[in-house]
Amino acid sequence: MQTAIATVCLSGTLDEKLTAIAGARFKGVEIFENDLLSFNGSPRDVRAMVADLGLETVTFQPFRDFEGMPEPKRARVFARAERKFDVMAELGCDLLMVCSNVSPDALGGIDRAAVDFHELGERAAKRGMRVAFEALAWGKHINDYRDSWEVVRRAAHPNVGLVLDSFHVLARGTDLSTIRSVPRDRIFLVQMADAPKLEMDYLSWSRHYRCFPGQGDLPVDAFMDALQATGFDGLLSLEIFNDRFRAGSARSVAIDGQRALVQMLDQLRRRNGVAVPGLPELPPRATCKGIEFVEFAIDEASAPSFEKLLGGLGFAKAGRHRSKAVTRWRQGDANIVVNCESEGFAHSFQLVHGPSVCAMALRVDDAKATVERAINLLDSPFEQAVGPGELNIPAVRGLGGSLVHFIDERGGLSRLWDVDFEKVEAPAGSEAGIVAFDHVSQSMQYEEVLTWLLFYTSLFEMRRTPTQAVVDPGGVVQSQALESVGGELRLILNSSQSRQTQSARFLTEKFGSGVQHIAFASRDIFATVERLRANGVAILKIPENYYDDLEARTELTDAEIERLRRNDILYDRDGAHEFYQFYTNVLEGGFFFEIVERRGYTGYGAANAPIRLAAQSRSFVHPEFE
Repeated sequence: MQTAIATVCLSGTLDEKLTAIAGARFKGVEIFENDLLSFNGSPRDVRAMVADLGLETVTFQPFRDFEGMPEPKRARVFARAERKFDVMAELGCDLLMVCSNVSPDALGGIDRAAVDFHELGERAAKRGMRVAFEALAWGKHINDYRDSWEVVRRAAHPNVGLVLDSFHVLARGTDLSTIRSVPRDRIFLVQMADAPKLEMDYLSWSRHYRCFPGQGDLPVDAFMDALQATGFDGLLSLEIFNDRFRAGSARSVAIDGQRALVQMLDQLRRRNGVAVPGLPELPPRATCKGIEFVEFAIDEASAPSFEKLLGGLGFAKAGRHRSKAVTRWRQGDANIVVNCESEGFAHSFQLVHGPSVCAMALRVDDAKATVERAINLLDSPFEQAVGPGELNIPAVRGLGGSLVHFIDERGGLSRLWDVDFEKVEAPAGSEAGIVAFDHVSQSMQYEEVLTWLLFYTSLFEMRRTPTQAVVDPGGVVQSQALESVGGELRLILNSSQSRQTQSARFLTEKFGSGVQHIAFASRDIFATVERLRANGVAILKIPENYYDDLEARTELTDAEIERLRRNDILYDRDGAHEFYQFYTNVLEGGFFFEIVERRGYTGYGAANAPIRLAAQSRSFVHPEFE
């Protein structure tokens, strides 16, 4: 199966787009007409550039408002088609994509359209070319792939075939069974696009919100199952119109496109047990068993105050690296690594971003297989020198240039703390009731969210929860939660188009995307908050009005509400399940900690987020770790 991507998916000039497409290991490219028209060179120049990059122009598109035109307009569209064939000859492309007519002048009728396509097929054949017909979801007379297929069938010409576009098919909720009966040699092109579920007109939905397979909500898997039933092994391409993609890096978006196709085809193979031609054999998505550690890159000046804060949170120094200025802090199953090295990756990261999270290690079933899958998905592996006898913990580049490490039992990597660290005895009674990591919240540019959503869901067995729009005093924050099936790994992806939200200000403070807050799970949140206060940890102050409202809208007793108020603890409930949470004050650069206690509750206290954000905006930003 040959994979390709349309130039319309990417930002930049045509030469920049083509370079990004080649860099993402695509072999085929659809040239969008507007990209060619704005290119400062001839179609022959484009042909040479495509060839030099090791690419092939597989389609020229779109050819609009063709079928069903009355005379004299019908004659003019055929003359226009001949000119497009001239351009294609110079491009070295043999397939013209024709989308269904949206002109108010178009006349209906399957037979009329079939006659037009038969004639177009005759003209194409004389030039050694082919044409492929696509039903736009908003086409005037033909907006259903079953009708476009009937036009192709009745045109009865070997040079006329069908385009199946997953967006146009799935957005309308069209029955997929007919796809299974289409002869595979009559399908000339399959274009893939996903999209979030939205209630809007098809044209606006298509032009602004399409995304790569796996980034949206459409039943792309069902579409691919129906397509595979035909035995199709031809041209599979991505055609995405998305405002985020147009504002993003062409290189990054192209890599996302390749990653999305590989992931989609891998899942297709696993569902149906049928080989997919041209697809490498990938290990399965990794099962994440939890967070082994979160690593902070800290300079020497900031280290004492940060370690004092960790101690206040109930963490105790449990290990010292045998050859580096790195320490392990532990409480329950939560490990914090403090890296004060004066050279190497963490040092470089700290110089760019200031004191911040530079890495996260995840426990997986098979670290080697996870890295192999990551490389096949175009994730960037990372290695640096390790000392004699030390473990080489595999990693890939993550958000903001940070690292994601993989730890497993199978390869002996779980011996990290015994092999690389000298044990330090923790003082008795230092803990504050924290038992584990609950979730990690990452803030990123609005244009990056789909990239990291795909990164995590293609590499790990994770599910998305519905996106939450959270009101910040400075604007709206879009919050997307990702979770492993058993909740062993929970990640929150936050972004905002406003520059005034706390999430956006964090990006400015830290010179890029990264971990903005870490939530720990407590076995007894009231005991934990009391211990933290006794240790001198500054707790975020929650307004009195919040607790007055809590009294009015819940069945909590006066004593229970007073206890929440006294400890600045936020509360949420889902049926019989309860959730408690509190926060430290915001630290340098906008980072903070959260402590939660879940009593059967699976959410994140979304109803409390505006209260928390307003409280934090009043305290933003403390000058140092406290």
